[in-house]
Amino acid sequence: MYIGKQLHFGLFIYPGGHHIAAWRHKDAWSEHVTELDYFRRCALACERGKFDSLFVGDALAARESRGRVVGEVAINNLDPVSVCAAVVSVTEHLGVVATLSTSFHEPFLIASKFATLDHLSGGRAGWNVVTTSQDAAAANFGRDPHMEKTLRYARAQEFVDVTRALWDAGEGSIAHHGRFFDVEGSLGLPRPPQGWPVLVQAGGSPSGRAFAASIGEAIFTAQTTLPEAIEFRSSIHALMAARGRAPDTVKIQPGFSPILGSTMAEARRKELELDELVHPRVGTWMISEYLRYPLYDLSPDSAVPAADVRAANPDLSPAAGAFLDRCVREKLSIANGGRILARSRTHQSFVGTPETMADHMALWLSEGGCDGFNLLPAWFPGELELFVDQAVPVLQRRGLYRRDYEGHTLRSHLGLAVPAPR
Repeated sequence: MYIGKQLHFGLFIYPGGHHIAAWRHKDAWSEHVTELDYFRRCALACERGKFDSLFVGDALAARESRGRVVGEVAINNLDPVSVCAAVVSVTEHLGVVATLSTSFHEPFLIASKFATLDHLSGGRAGWNVVTTSQDAAAANFGRDPHMEKTLRYARAQEFVDVTRALWDAGEGSIAHHGRFFDVEGSLGLPRPPQGWPVLVQAGGSPSGRAFAASIGEAIFTAQTTLPEAIEFRSSIHALMAARGRAPDTVKIQPGFSPILGSTMAEARRKELELDELVHPRVGTWMISEYLRYPLYDLSPDSAVPAADVRAANPDLSPAAGAFLDRCVREKLSIANGGRILARSRTHQSFVGTPETMADHMALWLSEGGCDGFNLLPAWFPGELELFVDQAVPVLQRRGLYRRDYEGHTLRSHLGLAVPAPR
């Protein structure tokens, strides 16, 4: 039995599922992704599995390519705070994390929304703090094209400072006059039960890592190999130490998309079944969009032209660069690269049995690659329920995972202290 640290799990809920073609699967609830029952059933499965949280993403613009609206999912996400409010009304322990951008909102509004959610949930709220880089999103808000990355993160840092000051002040007032914001006033609400709702971040670039190390209490990341995960976690801890923060004040959770079967052969059959649902043009579109390089005129069976991609895009994101390295290392064709992205975009995809998955997770935890995982099931709710009913008991028997909740707040689930008012 493994004795030591225990895993933390969050669920990243996504319209239709995390495999791009899973909406076509006969067991997916594709026609119900805007209905309360879709979220209720998933939330209850998470709570049965003793997950820390359910994580809801956001999208502030429809994606466009070559003059057409396209997307990696069936629809954009529903409003994250509304979804989280619905989820806490049908659960007792499960934390909820909503994504809202610092680029197109104001601190007072964010502070009010999350203080309200934290009060109504009894201390189960978290805020995934993101910046937004899409010009299309700026147009939806009547703004000029998005800020340069360093400036976006500077605005985000001040945004979080103001928001925390409003939470700390409770029914008192603040007087903030800074580079981006002038805020004088009060929320007129008691301080949230958790002090601050848990601050979640997902930065991968140098600017993103620095921001995550500054404010993050849980970090959602996207490494696919153990050495990459160890490097990321170590770098975050070093950046935190430079800012006077202790490493145990953050939980780092890579995305993890499991395809599970009772035998390895069954898991491989499921993998092949999902691969066959991906239309070749969709795979080519995904890899072209991700690498910011048009591959539409090449044969799907040809190799990914890594040198040409790097020459055209010397500033690829770290995740895209790592994926391109993988294409070279594994000699992937465009078609096979597209299938990999279709499974879970740039996150880790695992194919196997609950037992082999437990071995894999134990290795990542013991070697310092993570504190847990953000689960990305191929489709909902079936693959989530399969993980809860078949994989969670294996992890519990090995001592890798809790058998019950020990508290009622998201901070207690994550082992985080309530911050003292500043």
